[in-house]
Formats: sequence, structure tokens, C-alpha cells
Amino acid sequence: MKELKILVIDDEKLIRWSLEKHLSSKNYTVYTAETGEEGIKIFETMHPEVVLVDNQLPKMQGLDVILKLKSLDEDVVIVFMTAYGSIETAVNAMKAGATEYINKPFAFEEIEVILDNIKTKLKIIKEIQVLRRQQKDIVTFDHIIGETAIFKQIIQLSKKIARTKTTTILLLGESGTGKDMFAHAIHNDSTRNEKPFITINCSSLPESLLESELFGHEKGAFTDAKQLKKGLFEIADGGTVFLDEIGEINLATQIKLLGVLENREVRRIGGTMNIPVDIRIIAATNRDLKKAVDDKLFREDLYYRLKVFQIYLPSLRERKDDIPLIADHFIKYYNQQFQKKVNKINTDIRNLLINYDWPGNIRELRNVIERAVILESLNTIQVDSLPGEIAGNNNEYKIHNSQPASGRPTDKKSNGIDGLNIPDTGVSLYDIEKQIIKKVLDDSHNNQTLASKMLGISRDTLRYKIKKHKL
Repeated sequence: MKELKILVIDDEKLIRWSLEKHLSSKNYTVYTAETGEEGIKIFETMHPEVVLVDNQLPKMQGLDVILKLKSLDEDVVIVFMTAYGSIETAVNAMKAGATEYINKPFAFEEIEVILDNIKTKLKIIKEIQVLRRQQKDIVTFDHIIGETAIFKQIIQLSKKIARTKTTTILLLGESGTGKDMFAHAIHNDSTRNEKPFITINCSSLPESLLESELFGHEKGAFTDAKQLKKGLFEIADGGTVFLDEIGEINLATQIKLLGVLENREVRRIGGTMNIPVDIRIIAATNRDLKKAVDDKLFREDLYYRLKVFQIYLPSLRERKDDIPLIADHFIKYYNQQFQKKVNKINTDIRNLLINYDWPGNIRELRNVIERAVILESLNTIQVDSLPGEIAGNNNEYKIHNSQPASGRPTDKKSNGIDGLNIPDTGVSLYDIEKQIIKKVLDDSHNNQTLASKMLGISRDTLRYKIKKHKL
């Protein structure tokens, strides 16, 4: 962690001079101000993390300075200094927003201890911010499944690039090919793995909000900017930022992003100061960026800056031999999730999966296996647990009520659940499942424990099905 930027606000010249000299020798960046008003102006420009504020100041008193600083940035750490110490003064300072309290005269050792504690607290706060934004699971190259020759080569290339000092990587490939997993793995296999990994989907946020998320903003930069906000580039300092769907950002944001890549600096919205950042940017897209450049939708200079190291992830239809391997992995995963005991896929199902084109790639395969494991009552996945487009039908697999030899229709209550009305014409498994779950929930008065027992499934599986059918 870099040493802190510290602002000292004190009307005594000797105090300002001695603190600046001593703290600068400890590699802190130190700013000084004689008055509260001057200190606030420096704070708004330089954005120090820590402010040492004297109690007795000309015109604007220390407690008023604290309140003003906290209104500008609620995260700033304030150390309150006074030669007129009392319990009441200390309490008022803490209520105003001070974090620490020190009496004058003080020894430099006291200040150093306080600053060491502050550095530890700020590090923890930053780690919490990062953990809230990143996935809980640690993804490495060992978690990426693939045995085909082309895929092994891509993994080896990615590992090699991960361990270099390059700061820009571009991942290309269709939607669902695992670009996010590769980004995680590259970060975790790099020298930056102890620092933040932050993901942002550029297509999921409005343009104005995206810029604020990436670069941050100053208080008052726009109508809703009530507080100073650090952007993701600042929070990720020393680590990696994964910009998914980078082809969706607008030209104005592209210009700012190019500035970050070229100068390794960011400027908050409404700010006047460039803030140095040390980050690796991994960008990903399923778009043809070269065509977007030709169509004037993507800046050519940004495109060439991003593709210093370019990795193309093949679709599933380009590595069909990996499909059964990936399917087996998801079967094991969903067996555990839903407390099922489905075995590996048999030869017939294996061939169906291999012969399908998988337009949604790994994401689609995962969803298909999840569906099959949930629906399957046997130990082996059957063809009727697969969607119609994979099983060879044009529509979802249909269930028809059978008729006895006499030709009379079977009793519609023969399904074993009173009041469930399944039409004589074809109906999808999805609709039947929804009807059954809704009827059992009604009969159990939405008691999920009782309903899961009636259905012979776990509560977790029932919750999943309720969410799936939006019941």
C-alpha cells in the first residue's frame, strides 16, 4: 500500500514545519495550511486520506473544519489536535467526525503510531470495498476445463501473458465462452493476485453511470453527487480491472479510457487533479471491434492500445471433444446443489450434446445440464430431460395423456394430485412442472417444508423451482 497523503491544518508555523519535515522523511506526502479555509481548499484539490486539524484556528474553528471536511468526503480520516484537552472537547470532536484525538504537545512517536493504525484501518476498508465488488470464488487456470489441443495452447498462452508486466489484455470470443473466468485466472496467476480484482459490465450500466463508476466523481459534480466518490480504477490500484463488453462503451468514455491506458492516471468527474493508478486492464467483447472501428463506433487508437495482447477463446463447436468433459463437471456440481445422484451421460446423450451447435456456448451447456439434473428422476440423464432443440425435436418435449384400450380418456386426476388439470392435448414439461408446484404450494398453504416433502425434493430444489417459474 502506498504511503498516505496527509494534510496538516495548524496556525502555528513551527508545528506545520516540524510535522511536514518529519512525516516527509517517512515517505508520506504532506500538505500544510495555516487556516481552516486554506486547508479546505487544499483538501478539495489534493484529496489527502488523512487530515490533522488543530482545535484553535483563526476564524473557522477546528470542529467546524471537521464538519466541512466530512461533508466533502465521508471517508476522510481526521486526527484532532488540541492544547486544551478535555473530555467534552474530545467527545465533540468525535461527534463531528474525527477518528483520532491527540493532545499537544505530542511526541512524533505518538503521531507515527496513530498513522500506522490509520493505514491498517484504511487497508481493511479498501479490502472490504473490493470484496463487495468481486466474486467470492477464487478462479484459477485449474478451474478451466478443456483437453483439446487448441484449448491447451490458449491456456498456456494466457498463463505466459498473466506473468508478464503487460498492463493491457483483450479477450475475444462469442458470448458464453468463459472470458470472465479467463480474466479471473489471469489475475490470480499474476504478481497482482494480492491486490483487487474488480469486474464491471459495460453494457449493464447507463452511459453517465458507467463513467462515474469507472472514474469516480467530486462532490457537486452533478445533481446527485452528494459526496466524493472514488472510481473503480482508484479502488483497484495495484490490481486488475475487468471491463466486460467493452465494445458497448460510448466514444466519450473511450477517450477517457485511452487516457488511463496511456498516462496511467484518472481524473474524477468534476475534478481538476490527475490521480496516478497502477492497474492492469483486461477488456473483453463478443463484438468485431475491427468492424466497429470501420463503422466509426470504436476508436482506432483505443482498439490498437487494447490489443497489445489478444486472446481468442473458441466456441464450443470449435472444440466439441471438450463437451462431454464439461458436461460431466456440471453434472457433479448440480448433483451436489440439488442433492441428486445422476451418473455420467451415456453414449446416446453424449452424441446428442456433441452434435448440437451450442450458440450459447458454455453458459448454454451449463443451463441445459442444470435443467436435466433437476428433471431427471433416474440415475442417468434421459433424452426427455433435454430441450427439444438438442433432443432432435423442433419444440419442447411433449407429454400426452395416454388412453386405455377401451378408448375412454384416462381420469385427469390420475397424476396423483387432486385438482390438477392436465389437458388431453400436448403440454410441455415446463408447464406441467409449474402446475404441479403451484398446486402443491396452494395445498400446503405455501409451507415450503411441507411442499418439498409432498414433492419428494429438497427445500433448496423447491426454492430454485419457485424462482424458476416465478411463483
